[in-house]
Amino acid sequence: MRKISCCFFLLLSFLNLSAQTKTPEEFLGYKLGTKFSFHHRIVDYVRHVAAQNPTQVKTIDYGMTFEGRPLMVAIIASPENLAKIEEIRTNNLKSIGLMEGKPTGKVPAIAWLSYNVHGNEAVSSEAVLQVLYELLNKNNATTQNVLKNTVVILDPCINPDGRDRYAQWYNRVANQGGNPAPFAIEHREPWPGGRFSHYIFDPNRDWAWQTQEISQQRVKLYNQWMPHLHADFHEMGYNTPYYFPPSAKPYHEDLSKWQREFQQTLGDFNKKYFDKNYWLYFSKENYDLLYPSYGDTYPSYNGAIGMTYEQGGGGAAGLAIAKEDGDTLTLTQRISHHFATSMGSLEAISTRADKTVEEFNKFFTDKTANGYGTYKSFVMKTKGDEAKVQALTSLLDKLQINYGFAAKESTATGFGYQSLKDESFKIEANDLIISTYQPKGTFVKILFEPKTALEDSVTYDLTTWSLAYGYGLKAFATKEKLAVGNSQMTTVKQASIEGKPYAYVAAWKSFEDVKFLSKVLAAGIKVRFNENPFEIDGRKFDAGSLIITRTNNERLGDKFDKTIQAAAKEFNINLLGTTSGMVLSGNDFGSGSVNVLKNPRVALIAGDGVVSTAFGEVWHFFEQQIKYPITVIEGSSFSRVPLEQLDVIVLADGSYEKIFGNGDALKKWIQNGGKVIALEGATGYFADKDGFALKRKKDTSTSDKAELKTYGTREREGIMEQIPGAIFKVELDKTHPLGYGTDGIYYSLVRDVYNYDYMKDGWNVGYIKENNHVTGFAGKIAKEKMKNTLTFGVQEMGRGKIVYMADSPLFRGFWYSGKLIFGNALFTVN
Repeated sequence: MRKISCCFFLLLSFLNLSAQTKTPEEFLGYKLGTKFSFHHRIVDYVRHVAAQNPTQVKTIDYGMTFEGRPLMVAIIASPENLAKIEEIRTNNLKSIGLMEGKPTGKVPAIAWLSYNVHGNEAVSSEAVLQVLYELLNKNNATTQNVLKNTVVILDPCINPDGRDRYAQWYNRVANQGGNPAPFAIEHREPWPGGRFSHYIFDPNRDWAWQTQEISQQRVKLYNQWMPHLHADFHEMGYNTPYYFPPSAKPYHEDLSKWQREFQQTLGDFNKKYFDKNYWLYFSKENYDLLYPSYGDTYPSYNGAIGMTYEQGGGGAAGLAIAKEDGDTLTLTQRISHHFATSMGSLEAISTRADKTVEEFNKFFTDKTANGYGTYKSFVMKTKGDEAKVQALTSLLDKLQINYGFAAKESTATGFGYQSLKDESFKIEANDLIISTYQPKGTFVKILFEPKTALEDSVTYDLTTWSLAYGYGLKAFATKEKLAVGNSQMTTVKQASIEGKPYAYVAAWKSFEDVKFLSKVLAAGIKVRFNENPFEIDGRKFDAGSLIITRTNNERLGDKFDKTIQAAAKEFNINLLGTTSGMVLSGNDFGSGSVNVLKNPRVALIAGDGVVSTAFGEVWHFFEQQIKYPITVIEGSSFSRVPLEQLDVIVLADGSYEKIFGNGDALKKWIQNGGKVIALEGATGYFADKDGFALKRKKDTSTSDKAELKTYGTREREGIMEQIPGAIFKVELDKTHPLGYGTDGIYYSLVRDVYNYDYMKDGWNVGYIKENNHVTGFAGKIAKEKMKNTLTFGVQEMGRGKIVYMADSPLFRGFWYSGKLIFGNALFTVN
């Protein structure tokens, strides 16, 4: 009798505890859909639900944003599964070879649902509150069935900084209850908008590259769980109905048969909800599975069922907006749609849990045993490029990709990334080798494949991204499995520098050298560089190498040596301390060919007309990558800026007509010694204007006949003039300061067509010749326009300069080899 009473009271206690879980409306004090919740209120509700349901909910704080907002996930499971949740996590990793040991039990399906990666696509963080509540609702038969065999991980807000930027603005300007008129201020979000992260990066394109703090922390946690399904919730234009899978083509060729089939499974479960409610939707259009750094493709290439959901709305929709079809779209409706697909996703995996886990395990174990793809091994030449290789292996570590270094010399035959053909090559000790014989062999193949296979050329994003080109490394791909020797690069121990050297000398070959220079300059140290190659103390240095003499730095005393040596150690710079300023060959350190680098005062233009993500790429480069001071200037205030206090103005992609007008003030500043670095579309402001050397090619077409086009194929015909993301070989003048540190070749990730003539009055430093397309899709007309086109140029104007960069070498922060060229534009182009 006593045992029965104890059980009764325990049951009663549990029921009372569950009854204390408040609905989102009860907790927030307003009905979902009537206002946008601030991030801290979303976090508070998740913590409330977890506190009231400790046997079924566990929260994990996995990091912090730049602006100090917490990043967290909630794990929801049955009491039985939550009690052994750590065992489930480790068993899953053991099953796929990412943790040593054998699994000790059956692994349930793990579904991870991510919300609000784009801050102003704010509906999803409202919807997740309803999803969380219903997962714990004992009266919801659907969710209770799901939790029998599925562990659910909810990330309620991937991008808190962007979300609050949007929510704070909207809640401040919106009419009470929302004004549906599209021209109302609440539908006109100001620059830069809430879509992006703190540094105005798009976190949905950063999963693989992990340039941003929210991506780095999230993917680290993701790799500790490796879920079997990942759903990513978005919004698009408010006049568009809801999108859910099956995804559009092209699918990457390496998606498994099961992953492809499950796309239709998702469609079947989601249409059930939408058909029942007479909601409009579409599938198989627009959103493909190709570019590897999305919230659907990164999980897919890591074995999961990955998907994107797109609700019409976005930052323009607010609480309510009148659509072109005459209906009014409300936030309440948008929440209902995302809630429905959340449920559809969980139902889909729950009904196929065992098969999904089985196929997921095969995705990894098959590669470990048999390798994957045509090319089984990828070799990156290391000698002379040690810093680049170390930067690449740092990314591979984040991605949990195994690699090694050759222990001895050998020969092999493989595809040469530079020659674009099969050839015999020598593997030297210390060369980096990445094999597909590992759990993440599929992802290795996708990241390093020389050419991406496209089943359809109409794509949503980049069509190539090969990391060998991205890191500027000489590379080969072999069809054989190559032996991997050392787990770490064998480095030459640097000789200790004694006493007080006459000068310090450092090579200039990689982005790490740019970081080193930035740190030294920021400490107030004067640095020189030689225009010509030279040899001293048995070491040869190319043009652009850094020379830091004690002369002109005497005021720093002992701080001079300590600062330089500490910076060299931080960035692994092989520093030479020389006792003389006389070289064996080349120019002595007092020569007129040895120039003093400026410690430039740099400004970056922001505001209307400037592409926000392009601005973010530059801002992040300065603040987080090289940690060099920069002043951000609002474009509308440019006429009031004391330009004499600036040395460099960086113009990110954008339109500058309204900011600069006829450009007289800017031109005068350049003539007086200023330097402009113009990127991408910003170069268009100068093109064809009097006094500027940059000119567009003239249209040589002689046909006056109208072209007959077919309306139904307009999209496909349109791509003939587009380059959605392809790699072109850029020839560089490595004797010019803009080309210093390169070997005369740069592989540019081209995303737009530009057709500039070679400059008659200026330096044509980088250019694309006739047959320089390497890989990725480029339309027929686009490729023709790109022949014999200027990519990088420098125009001298009075005592100043303009650096034209038709492509941005800082694109998305992941194209490593481009950062040295931008460093040249900033520092060595004097």
